[in-house]
Amino acid sequence: MNRRRVVVTGLGVLSPIGNTVAQSWDNALAGVSGAAPIESFDTSEHTVKFSASVKNFDVTQYMEKKEARRVDLFIQYGMA
Repeated sequence: MNRRRVVVTGLGVLSPIGNTVAQSWDNALAGVSGAAPIESFDTSEHTVKFSASVKNFDVTQYMEKKEARRVDLFIQYGMA
């Protein structure tokens, strides 16, 4: 059997508990929850008031503002 080698060349995290590997790892070890009240839209018509959303994400660190306006948020996260 031919064994294939796997090499990890880098890590990246963009999550509700941190936007870097170190921040996410530290918060996970500390038991920090990423859940918080939803602030991105009015929740008065909904029963769910909390979500685990990515916080403090600056898309301009990864792409131009003009390009960011043309793509959905999930694409921005993927590019990060």
